[in-house]
Amino acid sequence: MRKSTFYIVGKHAVIEALKNPKRKVIRVFLTEDSKKQIHKENSHLNLLKNIKIFYKSKKELDKYCFKDNITHQGFVAEVEHLDDYTIKNFLDENQDRNNINLVALEEVTDPRNIGSIIRSAASFNIDGIIVKERSYPGESKLLYKSASGCTELINIFLVPNINTTLKYLKSKNFWVSGFDGNSNKDFTKHNWKGNNILLFGSEGYGLNYQTKKNSDFLFKININQKVESLNVANSASVVLHYININNNKS
Repeated sequence: MRKSTFYIVGKHAVIEALKNPKRKVIRVFLTEDSKKQIHKENSHLNLLKNIKIFYKSKKELDKYCFKDNITHQGFVAEVEHLDDYTIKNFLDENQDRNNINLVALEEVTDPRNIGSIIRSAASFNIDGIIVKERSYPGESKLLYKSASGCTELINIFLVPNINTTLKYLKSKNFWVSGFDGNSNKDFTKHNWKGNNILLFGSEGYGLNYQTKKNSDFLFKININQKVESLNVANSASVVLHYININNNKS
């Protein structure tokens, strides 16, 4: 039975989808220039083999993204959702590891922010991202464009409830670290060895009371006191970069 499909736009989003053997690409819409880019930059790969290709003008492709105020760069694709891959599946396949780092997002709903966090997580070797299924904009062109192809490079775990998932992971020897501007603990002073959940809250309200209660630690990011706060995507990028550097030192 064929799954539901949706459209993604942008050079990196489309090319990484074509590279991902787990992603079913139904058809692609390309300009003549974008076709040449695919062949030139991926000459060792036959990315368009067995793919239905439709050649369009830039103006014809504009209709796929004008509402979202993003550019398609000459690349549009119709794709299927990836097969479900659960946290339990992941843990079963990584039983011997004790240095797993996962990001959990509580009520972060802006597609641009989520896409940026996905991009940072993939860039800094995070093992996966946990998101609430009902609030995850999984067919958003904005998300895929902001992630710049990284949705194909990292595990994204859709869960019914963040707090229930945190409790489950704590029972599997994970430490839950929430990032909260009101905390007095500097995250750079913490020992990040072991299995960690890096928890970030909503753009407007941060972490809710119950989620803080389920956290083992609450940390802050030290910034210029004249600045009220960092955007959630920027916060995540700072944290993930730091942890990746420290993991590489150990």
